[in-house]
Amino acid sequence: MSDIIQLLPDAIANQIAAGEVVQRPASALKELLENAVDAKATQIQVWIKDAGKQLIHVIDNGRGMSATDARMSFERHATSKIRSAQDLFAIRTLGFRGEALASIAAVAQVELKTRQENAELGTLLQIEGSEVKKQEPIATAVGTSVAMKNLFFNVPARRNFLKSNPVEMRHIVDEFQRVALSHPEIGFSLVQQDLETYHLLPSKLSHRIVGIFGKSSQNQLVPCEEDTPHLKIKGYVGKPEYAKKTKGEQFFFVNNRYIKSSYLHHAVSTAFEGLIQADQHPFYVLFLEIDPAHIDINVHPTKTEIKFEDERTVYAVLRAAVKQALGAHHVMPALDFSMDVNFQENWTKNPSTALELDREYSYKTYNTPEFQKAAVAGWERLFDGDVPKATTWPNTQVSKEDQEILTFPSRASAEEVLPPSAVEVQEGTGTTFQVELSYIVAQMSTGVLIVDQQLAHERILYERYLKQLQASQGSSQQCLFPSTLTLNPGDFSLVMDMLPELYSLGFQVEEFGKDTIVIQGVPADTQVKNEKELFEGLIEQYKNFKSELSLDKKENLARSLAKRSSLKKGQRLDAREMETLVGQLFACQNPNYSPSGNKTFVKLDLPSIHAFFAK
Repeated sequence: MSDIIQLLPDAIANQIAAGEVVQRPASALKELLENAVDAKATQIQVWIKDAGKQLIHVIDNGRGMSATDARMSFERHATSKIRSAQDLFAIRTLGFRGEALASIAAVAQVELKTRQENAELGTLLQIEGSEVKKQEPIATAVGTSVAMKNLFFNVPARRNFLKSNPVEMRHIVDEFQRVALSHPEIGFSLVQQDLETYHLLPSKLSHRIVGIFGKSSQNQLVPCEEDTPHLKIKGYVGKPEYAKKTKGEQFFFVNNRYIKSSYLHHAVSTAFEGLIQADQHPFYVLFLEIDPAHIDINVHPTKTEIKFEDERTVYAVLRAAVKQALGAHHVMPALDFSMDVNFQENWTKNPSTALELDREYSYKTYNTPEFQKAAVAGWERLFDGDVPKATTWPNTQVSKEDQEILTFPSRASAEEVLPPSAVEVQEGTGTTFQVELSYIVAQMSTGVLIVDQQLAHERILYERYLKQLQASQGSSQQCLFPSTLTLNPGDFSLVMDMLPELYSLGFQVEEFGKDTIVIQGVPADTQVKNEKELFEGLIEQYKNFKSELSLDKKENLARSLAKRSSLKKGQRLDAREMETLVGQLFACQNPNYSPSGNKTFVKLDLPSIHAFFAK
């Protein structure tokens, strides 16, 4: 029987390795940027075309490579950062495994230009599908220029799995931001389709954060710093009022390497406990410096996950550092024990009018600050000893005028008693009222219906918006004054990807310069006072649902807009609005539950009500 095990050809082995290293254009950009940083560059330029599918071009002014190094850099497991096994426990560079360029060259057409400072000529190297097409001397600037063209040109099946251009561009921007944040001392620029998205000058970390996330982030930064013998922490956290319901603006860097860690994120979230809601996420950019011997970074193909030798200590130090930062900069609420935080008591004793129920105790009266309620005249007499005669307290007299003031009308005190037939007719009219401006109580012939007005309205709007998206027909109302909204590049790409669906809902949105849109109209049935706030909330909710649920674009948009534009608890409704809301709810295909799966109403039938009072 012949042998069946054989070694794979280098080209196929590189393509398999590329499946781990190069998952999408952003993965390739990450590897190229990290190589440029490791080359001690002070200026890095990135050029993108067709969301990286057509071109990713990274130019740096680093140390460059010799002709031999340029050729060796495309071999598998070729690296300048590892010499022995002991080096794995002292890694301070970003790249070290020696698979990046080999993997990229296996699935793309790569052109490399590089020159060292002391060399007269540089080297040009062209590779397609792991095959060297050209290598020759060339006149070029000091540093390295890597152009990756036509990603997955020889693996069409994988190219078909790439997402739309706005989605892929958003991933590219994310990777760019992470590298730019971790190295504020390096200048970065990002050019997309010949339009410059970022131009970041070398600066300190706070300026870099403002340069990436906009001037609005300038007021929310709180410095965070801690220095212990085993761990150093520095960076910034956002103020609690700027916390968002979506992740995406949380950055951990360990020895200047970006990592993802739900464990460390929990430490920061715990430090914000009591300051933000449970479903909100604070902004932070935190750098942890630790001895490389105490961590293992080679546990994930993308090197975004690491293992700590002592996770509990890191957790405790990080949590304490964030809490200290919030407290030191007066973000934590301060308690004044000299006064009550809710009201100031103005206790006064009045022996002449106090009612002595016991010799050891006496009544006291107090007034809350500046509290007056003119609509209920005479209420003060309740505390002056003038108690209605119905009580058993002695020596109390109430005038006829006071009796009229203190009598509250109810059906129990009504002079005319309705016959049973009249009661049934009244119950059938569907009389409604609000409880705590949150719940609608409707009478029925068989009992009582209690409706959550917010969840019910979400269900109504959700089904309406979903029909509009499926039919691509949504009416719009023009804004009296169009609103201009500047977004970060990631959100701008997201909006551009959703434009057809936004038009179907009734939004009229147009591109208005760099990362800026203008809102000309909103859905006709949306009652909003601030179109800008509605649109920002829609984007935030869309990202939140996208991170937590597996929904298609239309389903996500319908849910997001319904949640953001629905009636809120605490909103007063008149009788006609309440009856209309209840009627529209039961006209829905699924009136029982909101889009999030919560009950929209509960029903109390007469037997259940009778049971409450049964002996």
